[in-house]
Amino acid sequence: IYRYQSHDYAFSSVEKLLHSLGGDDYLGLFNRSLLETLQKAGFSEKFLDEIITPVMRINYGQTMNINGFVGAVSMSCTDPGLWAVKGGNKLVCSRLLQASKSNLISGSVMSIEEKTRTKQTGNPTKVYEAVYQTGSETHSAFYDIVLVATPLNRKMSNITFLNFDPPIEEFHQYYEPLVTTLIKGQLNSTVFTSRALDEFDLGTVLTTDNPDLFINSIGFVSSVEESNNNPQPKADRSHVWKIFSAGPLTKEQILKLFVSYDYAVKRSWLAYPHYTPPEKCPSIILHDRLYYLNGMEVAASAMEMSAVAGYNAALLAYHRWNGHTHMIDQEDLYEKLKTEL
Repeated sequence: IYRYQSHDYAFSSVEKLLHSLGGDDYLGLFNRSLLETLQKAGFSEKFLDEIITPVMRINYGQTMNINGFVGAVSMSCTDPGLWAVKGGNKLVCSRLLQASKSNLISGSVMSIEEKTRTKQTGNPTKVYEAVYQTGSETHSAFYDIVLVATPLNRKMSNITFLNFDPPIEEFHQYYEPLVTTLIKGQLNSTVFTSRALDEFDLGTVLTTDNPDLFINSIGFVSSVEESNNNPQPKADRSHVWKIFSAGPLTKEQILKLFVSYDYAVKRSWLAYPHYTPPEKCPSIILHDRLYYLNGMEVAASAMEMSAVAGYNAALLAYHRWNGHTHMIDQEDLYEKLKTEL
């Protein structure tokens, strides 16, 4: 996809984008479970239960019943040599904003409405009015093109689309709740291993799909400024650990995991869609010049997928605005670009 986008090609739906990458096989992954996919490939139940399931639990808090495509995205992070952003992932957004020289308005969008305005030439033109709130004040602004980059499910964004014909479709994708807990303390290594205390060197502990387990994973957190690419925790020292769980941890559960701890900070959030294949992604084009990025999350929710979705939507909006239909939904791009080279 990076190659296609470097040549400015865009796709009008998530399904067409996926099909361009791997044809019907890719769409097949999207419409059947990871469990079914790997069983057909001949992997043993033990391998699936003890290796693959824990990876799904740490990345998506779900079982192998998720679709095969998001399962493949999840498994990709088990490869060595993954990149990290020095200073933290938040710099990806702030540096992109800085490089684009965009004007960021910090506020909550309340509604979007299509309206007709008269140009200086006297010709009427369609625009979108976005009404947003900053603090206690309400403002509005007019835009030729609008890209929505937040889940449009009720209770998540609460954006109202006014006077659209046909009406903007409603989205009912259920998002999986997750609790992230950061704890600084001395890990109780006996919960995870029979090794001697001075031999404990695990940086991450994953879990199987066992109803008696109250965490999805626990991992050692190093500084985002850390120069050492592979720092190792010491069980007899106090470190910061990140725990993923389906619900808030009780004090008793924390004391089971830690010999002692200095503090615990938790954050509950709707982390990613609940995947139940077969899936159907929301439209990218909600209206003539109104685009929706987060339908990509229904295929797979990840920073990289959001980046692909954003780039695709920008290219799609540009080509549709300028009438470049030959740059949208082209078939056999792989062969076409190979021939050009």
